[in-house]
Amino acid sequence: MIEIKELHFGYQKNKPLFNGLNLSLSKGHIYGLLGKNGAGKSTLLKNMVGLTYPAKGACYYNNKNVFGRPVSVLEDVYFLAEELFVPDITPAQYVKSTAVFYPRFSKADFYRYLAALDVDMDAVMDKQSYGQQKKAMIAFGLATNTGLMIMDEPTNGLDIPSKVQFRKLIASVLTEDRCIVISTHQVRDLDSLIDTLLILHQGDIVVNQSMDEVAEKITFGSYPDSEGLPVLYEEKGQRGKNVIMQNTTGEYSKVDLELLFNAIITGNHPVLQTLKATANEPDI
Repeated sequence: MIEIKELHFGYQKNKPLFNGLNLSLSKGHIYGLLGKNGAGKSTLLKNMVGLTYPAKGACYYNNKNVFGRPVSVLEDVYFLAEELFVPDITPAQYVKSTAVFYPRFSKADFYRYLAALDVDMDAVMDKQSYGQQKKAMIAFGLATNTGLMIMDEPTNGLDIPSKVQFRKLIASVLTEDRCIVISTHQVRDLDSLIDTLLILHQGDIVVNQSMDEVAEKITFGSYPDSEGLPVLYEEKGQRGKNVIMQNTTGEYSKVDLELLFNAIITGNHPVLQTLKATANEPDI
């Protein structure tokens, strides 16, 4: 569905963000894209939808180059940017002016999602709180029924009940023909939602594996004392040490996304090497 080949991109000539990045994403998955602030997550998403232009390489959606912004791509892709600029109209009016660009848009779905997220369809959007604006645009995006939906920091501004409802709605709209990509720095917001993890670090996708693959090779736990344990990575926690170890028993544990993310971005090579061995990739 998405194929990024040898992507080179940078805002400054001598400071490239990406220097030959490759990535393949398939339909039927919810991908979680994690990375430090400034790692290039938003830029990568914008490249996926043709909003930025690479120095070299290309991004393809269903074998079509997105950088030409062809209509056949635009009508099947919805991108929710982190920065919102909503118009001075109501959600109902927004549908009348914008839904026409999405052939599979469902007005019934839109109003159902608005109700689920507790958004007033007759309230002027730019007069509402940031959280309400974000929820209105999430509802619209879900109702487009596009094959590809990309969301950059969608839970920013949402309260806890809204985040719970957001996760329920995202899980409910995934089909075998749809691909959803969610980027966030709020790692816990992706907990129990994504099925495939992407970690962007130092200009490359260093992890691209299903959550099942991750749980198959590494295990997570909390121990009063980690001495004597075959620990790959550890952090101090409220009950002692939160640790990552190689999974040698075949028993799955719940993936601690925050702990795994911290291990990767702090340069923990044993964890990354263990994961790469899972995917039959060369060691770093």
